[in-house]
Amino acid sequence: MCKLRKKRDFKIQVMKNLEKKKEAFGELLCVIEELRKGCPWDKKQTMESLRPLSIEEIYELGDAVLEQDMAEVKKELGDLLMHMVFYAQIGEEKGEFDIADVLEAICEKLKYRHPHIYGEVKVKDAQEVLQNWEQLKLKEKGRKHQVLEGVPVSLPALVKAYRIQDKVRGVGFDWKHKADVWEKVKEELGEFEQEVERGDQPNMEQEFGDFLFSVVNAARLYGINPENSLERTNQKFIRRFSYVEEQAKQQGRKLQEMTLEEMDGLWNEAKALETGGKK
Repeated sequence: MCKLRKKRDFKIQVMKNLEKKKEAFGELLCVIEELRKGCPWDKKQTMESLRPLSIEEIYELGDAVLEQDMAEVKKELGDLLMHMVFYAQIGEEKGEFDIADVLEAICEKLKYRHPHIYGEVKVKDAQEVLQNWEQLKLKEKGRKHQVLEGVPVSLPALVKAYRIQDKVRGVGFDWKHKADVWEKVKEELGEFEQEVERGDQPNMEQEFGDFLFSVVNAARLYGINPENSLERTNQKFIRRFSYVEEQAKQQGRKLQEMTLEEMDGLWNEAKALETGGKK
């Protein structure tokens, strides 16, 4: 009897939470519709004008995630969700689609691509889920049935390299043993160094691209997202160089007047403060 009561109470709580979420989402829909009718700025927006703003919001969310600032993540998710509803509102005004069409389509796609949840397919691990996902994607109506067709052209090159490699992995085009990738990295570095010695600028650029691509591949194989990894290094460099600037300012000096050795000394101070003296 106690178990039945607990199960019933849990179900009631789930339904209350669901209603709360529906109400909040419904309010956002109403707000966006009202803004489109009453606000001069919102009235004039198009999908094209929203595009750069949406890209900016995605990057701001990415920054918040890397900083593990949950309050900021919540804020940026709200901004991004507002943009999604805004696009759907414009689509509805054009008679093309509305938010219900958008939500129904994504639910249908997710169910189709998760046959191990919504069907009889059995999977042993996450890797098999990804392989099934890519295979099912190729079968979908309206696609060219090409593995790499879903990689956006305008993706930043580092992110695009990772996505390309991840997608071809989904159809089995990958290293059998991840440690083997290091031979490829060394090979590409060697080819780049040869072009550096020749002083051939166009070939240097090409070989450096090949080298970077192989390093991204190595990162993927070892479970490292290269975009996140590089951005953390960017932020680390900014913190340490800002320390150098601040210390120079406190000494009443300009960076241009300092020697490289002096700046290196301040850099090492910043590093020691971050790492507690550890290398």
